[in-house]
Amino acid sequence: MTMSGLKRIGILDPKGADRKKLMVFVEIDRCCTDGIMALTGCKPGKRTMKIRDYGKMAATFINLETGKAVRVAMKRCKQSSGDMTPEKTDFAGASEEELFSITDVEVPLRPEDLPGKPLRRVPCAGCGEDIMDGRKIDHQHEALCLPCFEKTSYYCTIP
Repeated sequence: MTMSGLKRIGILDPKGADRKKLMVFVEIDRCCTDGIMALTGCKPGKRTMKIRDYGKMAATFINLETGKAVRVAMKRCKQSSGDMTPEKTDFAGASEEELFSITDVEVPLRPEDLPGKPLRRVPCAGCGEDIMDGRKIDHQHEALCLPCFEKTSYYCTIP
């Protein structure tokens, strides 16, 4: 999955010469994410990997220099004996087209989404913690973090 995505966006050396050109959005919080981190060097802490846990075996690879982006998703799996296995189990001879759905996509990135130091910080009116980089929600003339706005967090003090 990773090698297919990198090839399509023109990244040849993700841990070397191309390391500042790459960002990845992963759609699952399982071992696939670890594999993508190992092969690309992208990490959430570097802000080069974004985890959107949709429970899908998919990732979007973005060349920050050119703007080219592709989403690579594992083709549909079948369930057998409680395990999820790809419908085609002979991976050795399988083509990319048999294994993956690969789609050119456009990913709108704001300056706040890019690697680097936070651009803005504001305190949450609910919990008091800082909200960074445009992720605040303006509600009744106050800045709230998403958990306080949704009142879904165990630490939120808003009644």
